[in-house]
Amino acid sequence: MKPALNVHAALSGKRVLITGSTGFLAKVVLEKLIRSVPDIGRIVLVIRGGRGKTNGDARTRFERDIATSSVFDRLRAERPAFLAEFFAERIECITGEVTEPCFGLPLAEFNALARRIDLVINAAASVNFREALDEALAINALSVQNIAELARVANAPLVQVSTCYVNGYNRGDMLEQNVTPARAAIPRHADGHFDLYGLLKHLQHRVAAIKADTSDAEQLTRRLTELGIAEANYHGWNDTYTFTKWMGEQLAMQAMRGKTLTIVRPSIIESTLQEPAPGWIEGVKVADAIILAYARGKTNFFPAKPNEIVDIVPADLVANSIVLAAAEALAEPGATRIYQACTGSANPISVGRVIELFQTESQRNWRNYERLFYNEPKHGFRVVSRPVFLLMLRAMSLGATAWSGVRRLLGAGESPKLEALRTTQLLALTFSFYTAPHYVFHNKSLMALARRFNSEDQARYAVDPAIIDWPDYLCRIHMTGLNRYALRPRSPKSVEAAAAAAPAPTTEAEARPVKI
Repeated sequence: MKPALNVHAALSGKRVLITGSTGFLAKVVLEKLIRSVPDIGRIVLVIRGGRGKTNGDARTRFERDIATSSVFDRLRAERPAFLAEFFAERIECITGEVTEPCFGLPLAEFNALARRIDLVINAAASVNFREALDEALAINALSVQNIAELARVANAPLVQVSTCYVNGYNRGDMLEQNVTPARAAIPRHADGHFDLYGLLKHLQHRVAAIKADTSDAEQLTRRLTELGIAEANYHGWNDTYTFTKWMGEQLAMQAMRGKTLTIVRPSIIESTLQEPAPGWIEGVKVADAIILAYARGKTNFFPAKPNEIVDIVPADLVANSIVLAAAEALAEPGATRIYQACTGSANPISVGRVIELFQTESQRNWRNYERLFYNEPKHGFRVVSRPVFLLMLRAMSLGATAWSGVRRLLGAGESPKLEALRTTQLLALTFSFYTAPHYVFHNKSLMALARRFNSEDQARYAVDPAIIDWPDYLCRIHMTGLNRYALRPRSPKSVEAAAAAAPAPTTEAEARPVKI
């Protein structure tokens, strides 16, 4: 039996560098470290300098985009003096670009940075599923080499945040192990990682050819986006994001051979379950884009497999997984490990059940989500097979186009239904892979890791999906959080118009959220 692990013992006094700190997940990790390990030595944030004179350096961006975040509301309420002191004395901001060698710093400064680092957490990523290939390669793949170089020089563990969807077009049970491409053959190194030298040369050659052949900026972005999707599909992935994140894993394993590397793969990250506050979220995530389109009357049907498992995981469970993995890496260096922060194998929920819960909550309690719903949802939401979806889309597009032509002749402008169909088509193009899953993610290794910590740490850094009550989380917690944190307040005029148009609730039960 290995000795019990302890988060506080592992991280106390340590100097931790985090990339991607302006992003959603990294903010949850940062808040958790400050609140749960108050005597951590220092947190170093590498932040890209803002464009233009007004956007400033890393410290300016930290003060504007991170320190003011509502993710710190709990700490601001409970320990305001401590938080202010921590920000001032133990947050170090480095203006750097992780896509450049040495982060764009002089070599002496880069080496000096490495000497004051004990742990590296790489949460930097482009999460645009349809990113231009050159941009996706730079941030999701090639930057990992620069970040791993810092970890090697520092002799520090690297925790690389990836995604469960690096499994691409593979099918069945997806375990916590390196992923073999589902389609094109890529040579595998004797050490276990896949050798990307030939693949990267091929992709960079194709990117360079398109850039040389295209002068219009908008057309260039479109062609590079199409190239990314085509190459991803050919090699075995559904989009450029998952393809390049898989490449990032391989480059991390290659660069960290003989060192300490932990890859943490979350599934679809949504709002927090418990901490720092239930439902905390920033921005509109995968499932939320479809919810928002439904709430605004922009879509009422979508391609999906209702009986298949969709893997959604609260952000705080992912942050806790990263903290536990970091503590283990510091306490027991020298290994390469892979953990999946997911729910599908331990507490599964189907696509159809998720839609049922959201739709029922929306129709019963839409008035409680005043930023999400402008009016009472009058229509249902249907999921259909992909062939049926394409037939429906084609037929409805023909009708809406014809009606738009009539409206324009009458001077009334384009039919709103045509815009709604475009929204449906774009959502399907971007997200339909995630609503028609063909595998189940497993987290056996992560659960085994959690059991190695004492009971106090297991409670403080919960990773077990069994604690999620899906109706309570998706309806009461997530929709409330989406409404409160992710969406802007409506203008007074739009609120007054909606109030005048909507009938008052007839009972108290109709006016408040209910647990389904």
